[in-house]
Amino acid sequence: MKPFRVLLYYIYSPIENPDQYREEHHLLCLQLNLLGRVIVAPEGLNGTVSGLAADCDAYMATLRADPRFASTEFKIDESDGHTFQKLHVRVKPEIVHSDFPVDPLRQTGIHLEPDEFRKLKDDPDVVLVDMRSNYEHAVGKFKGAITFDMENLRELPEHMHEIEHLRDKKIITYCTGGIKCEKASAYLLSQGFENVYQLHGGIIKYGMEAGGEDFDGECYVFDNRVTVPVNQINPAVVSTCYRCGTPTSRMINCASPACNNHITLCDTCGTDHNGTCSDDCKHDPNLRAYDGTGYYGKQTQSYSPMQGYVSRRGQRADLSTSIEQ
Repeated sequence: MKPFRVLLYYIYSPIENPDQYREEHHLLCLQLNLLGRVIVAPEGLNGTVSGLAADCDAYMATLRADPRFASTEFKIDESDGHTFQKLHVRVKPEIVHSDFPVDPLRQTGIHLEPDEFRKLKDDPDVVLVDMRSNYEHAVGKFKGAITFDMENLRELPEHMHEIEHLRDKKIITYCTGGIKCEKASAYLLSQGFENVYQLHGGIIKYGMEAGGEDFDGECYVFDNRVTVPVNQINPAVVSTCYRCGTPTSRMINCASPACNNHITLCDTCGTDHNGTCSDDCKHDPNLRAYDGTGYYGKQTQSYSPMQGYVSRRGQRADLSTSIEQ
C-alpha cells in the first residue's frame, strides 16, 4: 500500500459565509499538511487534495463531522507522494462554473451507481454524453459516447443542437468525478429533456467500483499524474501521438511555456522532441526541461502553503490554533 492518498470530492450544501469558511478550511489543510485545490462557494465545496494516509483520514473525518458536509463522498486513490505542488483554497461564485440557471439541490438527473450504469449503458435506448472538455475526452471516453468540442462546461448551451434529435432517448451524462453532471443534467432537464441520468461519482468511481468496463483510454485528472488508468476489464487506447500518430494514452503539457498545450505524445517523440508539440515549440528559448512526465507546475520559489491564509483579524494565524476555535 502506498503512503499517500489522493482525495476527490464535492458536495452541494449551502455555506452562509464562504469567506469565513475558506479561512477555516485553509487552516485545516495547513494543519494536516495537505496540498491541492479546494473551491468554497455559497452552494458548497469542490476539492481534490493529496497527503499522507493518516492526514487524509483526519481531513475526511473533520469534513463529515460538520453537519453541512456529513454526506460528502470521497473518491480515494493511492500515491507514492503528493500529487500537487501547492495549496489553493479559494472562494468562487460556483463550485463548478457554468452560469446555468439551475440548482442541483432542487432538480438534477437520476443518479446511477457504477454497477447500475454498467448494466444500463448498453441499452439501445441509452445515449452516453460526455460533459468534459475536449482535451479530457481526447485521451479517454466511454465506447460510443457523444462528445462535444468545448473548452468548458459554460459552452454546453452552444452544443445542445448536437443532441436535439435524442430527446426520446435515455440520456446518461458522465464526467471525471460527477460534479459537472449535477449541473449538466439539471440543464438538460430545464431544456425539456425528460429521461436524464448521470453517473454518480463519475469515471473515477466507476473504475474503482465496477472495473471501468468499456472506458477506452485513460482518464484526465487535474494533478501531477495528468492521466490515470480506469479500465481493468477491456482496456483500449483511443488517442494517438500528436506528432507521429502511433496509438498512445500518454498525455503531457507541451514543454514550451508559451504553448503549454495538452497533447498526447508517445515516449519516443517525447524524448526526440523534448516534450514539445511542434518544431517551433522545440526551439522556444524558454523551453522547460522535459523530465518524461510532461507536467510542469508553476514556479514555486516564493511560495509557501501559508500563502492565501489570512486570519479574520487580518494577521497570520498560529498553526497550533484549532480549526474549531
